[in-house]
Order: sequence, then structure tokens, then C-alpha cells
Amino acid sequence: MGGIVAIVGRPNVGKSTFFNRLIQKREAIVDAVSGVTRDRHYGKSDWNGKEFSVIDTGGYVVGSDDIFEQEIDKQVELAIDEADAIIFMVDVESGVTGMDEDVSNLLRRANKPTFLAVNKVDNAQREADATEFYALGLGEYYSISSINGSGTGDLLDALVKELPDVVEEESELPRFAVVGRPNAGKSSFINALIGEDRYIVTDIAGTTRDSIDTKYNRFGFEFNLVDTAGIRRKAKVKEDLEFYSVMRSVRSIEYADVVLVMFDASRGFDGQVQNIFWLAHRNNKGIVILVNKWDLVEKETNSVRDYTKKIKEACEPFVDVPIIFISVLNKQRIFKAIETAVEVYKNRSRKIKTRELNDVMLPIIERKPPPAIKGKYVKIKFCTQLPTHYPQFAFFCNLPQYVRDPYKRFLENQIRDKFDFNGVPISVFIRKK
Repeated sequence: MGGIVAIVGRPNVGKSTFFNRLIQKREAIVDAVSGVTRDRHYGKSDWNGKEFSVIDTGGYVVGSDDIFEQEIDKQVELAIDEADAIIFMVDVESGVTGMDEDVSNLLRRANKPTFLAVNKVDNAQREADATEFYALGLGEYYSISSINGSGTGDLLDALVKELPDVVEEESELPRFAVVGRPNAGKSSFINALIGEDRYIVTDIAGTTRDSIDTKYNRFGFEFNLVDTAGIRRKAKVKEDLEFYSVMRSVRSIEYADVVLVMFDASRGFDGQVQNIFWLAHRNNKGIVILVNKWDLVEKETNSVRDYTKKIKEACEPFVDVPIIFISVLNKQRIFKAIETAVEVYKNRSRKIKTRELNDVMLPIIERKPPPAIKGKYVKIKFCTQLPTHYPQFAFFCNLPQYVRDPYKRFLENQIRDKFDFNGVPISVFIRKK
């Protein structure tokens, strides 16, 4: 993992096209695995073997230009706070605008690695026009065309040199992150966990530069809480925008093993909470869903059951996720929440012996083989769990190209059925034997 890159700039300079170019290879792979394409403004990319997260700030602002003027400053400030490097995109057709100057003033003061990308440079005349962007005072610029990709290589070469080398640390202790939209009760939950007597053993200054790992030893469990949520909450940033929650959550999620997705029962499992859920899923983290303030909801006889069903429908196809109804205020089921997170952590690190996996899975596959396509029969001969941080399984067969998504999901469901991977995303790969 190599940090977070934010793409900033005025509307219509081509940020999204560039963003899509950065993540397309990865997305194609990721989405082929699970069949989901959600939340188009956040993705993973890699260049020269270095993986990083990309956030397209442009996708988050709707409104007229004058609203935009205020919003873009906030976004740039947030990007400066949260990202490891910034790509500032401008457009050679419109030249330097007042808004570009505002943004560059913020960026110059920020002292964050910043890369000025002059977009839509696709001929010699425009190459000459691009020189006016020296006026922004950000030094060298990169001429690119996000539509055809020219120039992006040089930009990315320079970019990845600036990104931190983050090694996924083998921490002895599980790392839990509590994420959710503002006012869902995250801080109160964390305080309730700590207890007034503060059972904190140590505050390890964040291995991750910004986040502080707080080590807990309570209820017979030891774990680290990745606490990034409450660190720097700026008064002037209105926290109601989706962008801020997503941006804040990205970092916490990336450094955690298990993500506790928390929301307020009265507001429901809405789009923003779902975005955070899919973010955790896409990062292959363990997930526990916490429904807070359950004590305030009008109950009927089946309300827990109906509510659970609603959440699961929103999570499809990944429904093997624990959902716990809590009340932080009344300290209801807080222990259960942590206990479940520990279980999910164990599930995420579970390794199944190859022999055991084959003994269980091969008879199932024999009874229900992949459907034949064009008269060709797929024979799966062998399967194994890959040696990765989270559960990935490879099935080896003669014609991998004929095994479709529904059958992969069938295999995943069988694995879930026979082994406990509750709360953990699983990847299934079909390989040529």
C-alpha cells in the first residue's frame, strides 16, 4: 500500500477521465471478482508495482458555480490534510483562471507533494500554450491528455517516487476502525469502550503518521483501535458532505483489519453508509455492521428481523456479514460488538489446509459442475487457498475462461457454508491448471 492521492481542480478539466484511466485496469479486475461497481470516485491504482488509492474530488460537488467556488477551497484543504500527494489538474483550452489561482495559492502554502497536470495537450500549439501555467508558481508541470493517455506515464513516475512506502505491518494485535457518517455515535462508542477509568495501556503514536493506534486490553481482549476519525475536525468544514466522510474513512479503513461500520438506526443504512461499507469490502477488510441508537426506534414484533433483511438486501451479494443492534448510550451489546469484531478478525486470518479444502469442495463440484458452454465441459481438478492477508482461493481447471460469475459465487457460498468466513470478503480465482 502506498498512500492516498487526491485529484483536485475546477469542474470540467477532465479529472474524472483521468481518474478512470488510473483505476480502469484495477477496477476491471476487482469488479470481475465480485460483480459490483459502486462509488465511482474512489479506487485503487498501481504504477511500477506501487499500489495507491485515488480519490477524485470532482465527483462530490453538485451545484452552481458560485457554490462551487466555496466548495472547491474546502475540498482542496481537506485533500491537503488527508492525502499523501495531490494532482492539481488544469485545462490548456481555458488557460489560467481565477479559480486555478486560488487553488494554487492553497497548494503552495501546503507543503504537500503537488503535481500540476495541464490537461488536453494534444498538439504542438497546445504544448506551447501550456507554458502560461508557470505563472501559478507551482514549478514544473506535466502536459497530459487524459483522453488518450499521453504524458500520464511521466506524471505517474514522478508521483510514485513521492508516495510513502507503507508495508502492511504484521501487528500482533487486531486493528479495528470504527467508521460511519458524522453523528452516528462513533466517539461515544469509543469512549464507552475505553470506560471512564481509561483502560488504555499505551498510545502508540501512529505507525501510519496520522492515525493513532490506541491499545485496549479489556473484556479479556487485546486490540488496537485505529483512531483517525476524531483527530482534526475543522470547525469550518461542514461535515455533512459525503466527500468528507468518505475521505476520512478511506484512511482509517486502509490501516485496519476489521472495520466496524456504524450508523444511526433512525437514519437507516443509507447511500453514504453503503459507500463506506463497499469501501471496506473493496479493501478486503473484515466488516461488522453496528446499528446504533436502537433503543430510540419504535419497535414492532419483527423489527430486528425486518431491519436486518433490509440491510442485507443493500449488501448483496456480500450478505455473510454480522449485524449487531447496539445502544452506545445504554451500553447495550457493546461487548458483543467487540467480541464479534475479534471473531471476524480470526475469520479473516483463517487458513484452510489444501487437503481439507479439496476433500470438502471437490465432491460438491462433482455434484454440481460448472454449466457446459458450447458443448465444452469444465473440469475443476484442484483448489487451494492463496497465501495472502485475506482469504483468496484458486480453483484449477482445464477451461477457466468458461467459468462465469454465478458459478464463482456458488463456489464462494459453498466455502462460506463449510468454513466460517463470516464478515470477510472472499476472492475466488479460476486458473488454468
